[in-house]
This record gives sequence, structure tokens and C-alpha cells, in this order.
Amino acid sequence: MGSFAGLALFILKLSLLILYPSDAWGGIDPTEGFISLPLNQSNFVIQRPYDVPEDQRYSCINGVHKLWVYSTDKPHSLISHTNPRTEIRIQGYDYSSGVWQFEAYGYVRSGTSGVCIMQVFGSTAPHATTLMLRVYDGTLSYYRSPLLVDDIYDRWFRLNVIHDVDDAEIVKVYINGVLKFEAPGRQASSHYFKIGVYAQNNDSHYMESRWKDIKVLKKCG
Repeated sequence: MGSFAGLALFILKLSLLILYPSDAWGGIDPTEGFISLPLNQSNFVIQRPYDVPEDQRYSCINGVHKLWVYSTDKPHSLISHTNPRTEIRIQGYDYSSGVWQFEAYGYVRSGTSGVCIMQVFGSTAPHATTLMLRVYDGTLSYYRSPLLVDDIYDRWFRLNVIHDVDDAEIVKVYINGVLKFEAPGRQASSHYFKIGVYAQNNDSHYMESRWKDIKVLKKCG
């Protein structure tokens, strides 16, 4: 009986490692002291090439949001001059003060490159964003540098981004419960979170990311 229980425990830990690496093998919980806010599909605005139906660039099956785009796609609106994108813009939780956090499990398909997969939108000129997480040839970086993760392809990872708008005016990035980077914030009249695929420089022809267990949190007090 003891050996059977041990085998069952090992299988459970292995399963957790595959699905949620940090939860099975340590790492801190960056959400401690935060309150998770109500979030549903109505909070997700899908920005996609303006000339294609939503279901040709986005799907949500069994709680997994899949977003893809091609380098030859149109912008997300007729008046936009930005690069191709398919992104979830989280609405209902725009903020200009306080300490906010984004959490989700992300997945980047192999071959996806030259793309932003997560943004904290809003900044003072001449910038548009406070944070961009980009993928180049399998690595994850803060804008172009520094590099945060060597190999991000074809595996689920837990992403936590904390934005302290008030006292510290700082942004922190955690991967699988490990603090990977912190940078000064960029004050703006409003900020919000975005995820998906947004083509940058040297982009691959096809770009795809997937997301699940998406949360927006706010610090207590």
C-alpha cells in the first residue's frame, strides 16, 4: 500500500510540473496580499486584423485563449498604422493609481518570434507602453533587452506582472514565481493590461500565444 501511495504522489507531482511548473517545485506566490477581481469574457476585448472575422484569429476552448496573427495581416483598425496584432485588451480595470497585478499561464508556439506577448499599456510620451514582454527566437525579454528567459517555447509558464503606480512607480516581472526583472514605471493618465501577439521588428510569418487562468488583482489596503 505504501509503495502504491508513493507512486501516486509521484505521478501527481509530475502532472503538476507539466501543467504548473512553479506550483509543483517551489517559487513564491506573488499574489499574496492582493485581491483577485471578478473577470469574465465580457472583460476581454479582442483586437484583431480589421478585415478578418474574430474566429480566424482567436479561439477560446476549455478555458484556453488562443491568439494568432500573420506578418502580412492588416492592423486592428482602418485608421491604425501599427503592426499586425491579435490581442486581448482587458477592459473594466483601467487604473491610474494603486498597486495592480496581472497573472496568467502563457504558452508560446515554437517559431513565434519578433512579437510582443504582454503589455502594460500607457506611458508618458514618446512611449506608448510601460512594459512589453517580447519573444525573439525562443527567448523572452523586456522589450529587446534584458533577456528574462532563455527558452520559452512550447511549455506553460506562470506570468505575474506587478505595477506599483503610487509610491515605488515600479514594474516587476515574475516567471514561475521567480522575480526576473524590475524596472521604473512610466506614469500615465491610465494603464491597462494586454496579452496575445503583436508583431514587432524581425517578426516571423506566423505568431501564436495561448493563455489560461487569467486574473487581474489589486493590492489590499
